[in-house]
Amino acid sequence: MKWAAKLILAALPLAAQAPDPSKCAALRHHGDPDAKACYQRLTRAGDPGIRAEGFWGLHDYQAANDAFRAAVKAHEKDPNLRVRWGRMYLEHWQPVDAAGLFQEALEIKADYAPALLGLALVAADGFEGKAMELAERALKSDPNLVEARELTARMALEDNNPEKAAAEAKKALEISPEALDAMAILATIDWLNDKPSTPWIERVLKINPVYGEAYEMAGHFFVLNRRYDEGIRYYRKALDLEPTLWSARSELGITLMRFGEEQEARKHLEECFNAGYQTSPTVNSLRLLDSYKNFETFKTPATVLRLHKKEAALLRPYFQAELERAIATYEKKYGFKLKGPVQVEVYPNHDDFAVRTVSMPGLGALGVTFGYVVAMDSPSARKPGSFHWASTMWHELSHVYVLAATNHRVPRWFTEGLAVFEETAASPDWGDRLDYEAIAAIKNKRLLPVAELDRGFVHPTYPSQVVVSYFQAGKICEFINQKWGYDRLLAMMHDFGALKPTPEVVELELKMKPEEFDRQFLAWLDAQTKTTVDGFDEWRKRVRGISESAKAGKWDDVIKEGSAIRDIYPDYVEPGSVYEFLAQAWMAKGDKAKAMAELERYSTIGGRYPGTLKQLATLQAEQGKKREAAATLERLNLIYLKDEAAHKQLGDLYLDLGNANGAIREFHAVLAGPPLDLAGAHYELARALQAARRVDEAKDEVLSALEVAPGFKPAQKLLLELNVKQ
Repeated sequence: MKWAAKLILAALPLAAQAPDPSKCAALRHHGDPDAKACYQRLTRAGDPGIRAEGFWGLHDYQAANDAFRAAVKAHEKDPNLRVRWGRMYLEHWQPVDAAGLFQEALEIKADYAPALLGLALVAADGFEGKAMELAERALKSDPNLVEARELTARMALEDNNPEKAAAEAKKALEISPEALDAMAILATIDWLNDKPSTPWIERVLKINPVYGEAYEMAGHFFVLNRRYDEGIRYYRKALDLEPTLWSARSELGITLMRFGEEQEARKHLEECFNAGYQTSPTVNSLRLLDSYKNFETFKTPATVLRLHKKEAALLRPYFQAELERAIATYEKKYGFKLKGPVQVEVYPNHDDFAVRTVSMPGLGALGVTFGYVVAMDSPSARKPGSFHWASTMWHELSHVYVLAATNHRVPRWFTEGLAVFEETAASPDWGDRLDYEAIAAIKNKRLLPVAELDRGFVHPTYPSQVVVSYFQAGKICEFINQKWGYDRLLAMMHDFGALKPTPEVVELELKMKPEEFDRQFLAWLDAQTKTTVDGFDEWRKRVRGISESAKAGKWDDVIKEGSAIRDIYPDYVEPGSVYEFLAQAWMAKGDKAKAMAELERYSTIGGRYPGTLKQLATLQAEQGKKREAAATLERLNLIYLKDEAAHKQLGDLYLDLGNANGAIREFHAVLAGPPLDLAGAHYELARALQAARRVDEAKDEVLSALEVAPGFKPAQKLLLELNVKQ
């Protein structure tokens, strides 16, 4: 956006009769077409600093860059030149270079307000929590810095705090009655509250009739609040006023792409690119659109599934089945039927997924929802065992239903919290466990009040706050479900859909002030986590000792110490878990039953490492627990699919258990791999088809096996059997 392109100038060292850049800035601020001629005159000035402002005003960034370099060389102790140069870099999508220049300005002059503002803008564009602190420091240094006040208003609204946003915007207007972005924020607050008209946009357009940035700002907030249709509408309004507002055109293209409107998205993005607006989101989005030729699309009346060609055959049966199961479940739970098909896009390249979700805050990014469109990583995009794709799909599909049921009018903390809750509601071993970051946040009392929880997703103030906010929001929904029931969560959802704020919804549905809710929630959470939080440091120290004992083969020590500390932190199922050490020790001592028991605990809690789960399935099968072994491998299918050995193992188990259709699916997965032993894979699939009495298909698979390996005797024998039966 062009918030970073403000031309509120500090005094430049000008000659008495030198052209004045502030006059050009004033013309542009009022939408006066003479601004261009004014900037052209600046480019002929003798002072390189003034020339730089002229070239920058004409968007000739290379010439402006050269002029700024000459100006800084001539005036090395002028902090304002560095700030202005940095602001140009910020407008030209080079935030790292911009930040460097702002830091240099602060080294010349400590607490220099324009430099602090520059750093705040860099941080705000990255949704960093320190942006607010930097903006407030700038205001402390210069209370009349109107743009800093506008920035605090913008960030307050991003944190879903419209009252504070409005107050900050009005303070900006007290400083300058022509603070256009302050008026745009006030207009946006009205629009977000579904007011059909607002006096603030009339005031903006009276000052500057072509100020498309006002509508662009509204588009930003509607997209941030997942109200994408309205965001698209406001971006279009911005371009109606100012067709060359490339930042708005790029965002329009990206948002259309998110919605599946790929043809129009490409048109807008290519127009930006050809005009020289070649930001990373613009360029990468065009590359992603080009890559869509490598995807296949599968449609049913209720679903659209887009998979990469290289893994579509493997993924489709599993993703389609889970997608349909989730839709059936949510339709019943939410009492809401979607008006059209839901589209799920699965990306084997995480960078492609990241492009698909660009410019969104708070994304640890496994999946993201845009209305009826879900984009997510493929299991192959992540390290095996680090990603539960089915859990992610259910999380995102919860968003589809909640957003649709509320017409996209729901705070971020609630929709994320409910989606986290739904993961473990679908299966207790899904979702994320209590992790280091959450333990530290609980211990150090860094959880946010429920009324401010959105801030933890949008402007985190410490590195893990987004992750902690997901955890906290999910636990809040779990607490409400446990104490008041699921119907109360649904009632809250509909209250949010009626644009009621969090404090009002808490009072209405839970019959208490938000502060009392926070107190009760924290007490409930403390009771759940106290053993782990209090014992974490000791647990971590002793786990290191267990690891050393395991390396030395001191299995009795591993068993004694592991049994003593396992339940201090039972949620830890990452690599190096106590469960795995204990299983290893019991295996070394020849007690497979006890090893299996530890690995079953690991699986039940939510352990995901494929090697460990396959070991558990093997032990279960050896102990005659074939159904349990099959269930373990089915669980692995929901975590990681590109594992030939696991599919073959499960296929064999299903044949033994008389589940021919399950075996067919698994041996199809082996073939889709593709397998190391192609003939053997065709043969195994033929066996499964034979068990299902699908004789003609079984014969086709046997013949395929014999085409690969003509002398394959088991296949020859099976072909004879099939011919006899026919």
